[in-house]
Amino acid sequence: PHAGPVESKNEAAMSELVPEPRQKPAVPMKPMGINASLLGYIGIDTIIEQMRKKTMKTGFDFNIMVVGQSGLGKSTLVNTLFKSQVSRKSSGWNREEKIPKTVEIKAIGHVIEEGGVKMKLTVIDTPGFGDQINNENCWEPIEKYINEQYEKFLKEEVNIARKKRIPDTRVHCCLYFISPTGHSLRPLDLEFMKHLSKVVNIIPVIAKADTMTLEEKTEFKQRVRKELEVNGIEFYPQKEFDEDLEDKTENDKIRQESMPFAVVGSDKEYQVNGKRVLGRKTPWGIIEVENLTHCEFALLRDFVIRTHLQDLKEVTHNIHYETYRAKRLNDNGGLPPMAVETEENHESNL
Repeated sequence: PHAGPVESKNEAAMSELVPEPRQKPAVPMKPMGINASLLGYIGIDTIIEQMRKKTMKTGFDFNIMVVGQSGLGKSTLVNTLFKSQVSRKSSGWNREEKIPKTVEIKAIGHVIEEGGVKMKLTVIDTPGFGDQINNENCWEPIEKYINEQYEKFLKEEVNIARKKRIPDTRVHCCLYFISPTGHSLRPLDLEFMKHLSKVVNIIPVIAKADTMTLEEKTEFKQRVRKELEVNGIEFYPQKEFDEDLEDKTENDKIRQESMPFAVVGSDKEYQVNGKRVLGRKTPWGIIEVENLTHCEFALLRDFVIRTHLQDLKEVTHNIHYETYRAKRLNDNGGLPPMAVETEENHESNL
């Protein structure tokens, strides 16, 4: 007679136990069109802000080299580019002094601050380049200097106790000044760019463009582009480094229309229509440096600083430096890091 209740008790106990493992997880198996209001705000978009804060603290390095004959306004242009007396005339040699026999390389460091962003800018000047009667192999000291900076960086990188932030003295950009002859490139220009385009980002610039008429300027630019192409000289931005279609479209426009930039530099200000402008005064008027109808200086500045500065640094690090590094380690049978490592292991074994 007592069996019934006991059974029912067991049944009750069973029914209490059985459903538990089958309990559905709290999250539905199929996502029911999850929207932002369901999840709430995560804050992924603050990653950019975090990166900005970090880079603002460390600041930026940018090393720009200027190469070309004397009297093409290299120092003036760099000063105009960064609106600052970055490249000081006194650092070069005076007209009265004898022209240096070899290419002297002078690096001038300068810290520029704008809107809380600090940039350590180094201008590497090369007085004496192309000024001799015999300019054979005069690019060699420049190539040597560029490679020395890669070597310095590599040595720091393969140290066991390496610095968290290796000082970067590598040349990120080389402005090559072409004489505004209106004819063609000199053999020296071609030789220099042929040798150095493999180790550094070269941006060709036609200096003192106000010495040519608009027609002459357009023709000269086309001729220079053709000559560079015929001689297989790759200037920055190099075609093979375009990462996507957007980059390709933007860079193709620069390669086919803007390059080489025909520029005029000036660090003097004049009053034009009630406004103060950077310009060069001539008997027939004032050439406004930042006016696109007068010269392409504004295009060059936007290209080097506003749109491609970070890319210039990345191409230097990922392509030119990487090529140098691979070659050095190959030549040494991968020795620098390996030797350091075995030494360390040897010490730990002792």
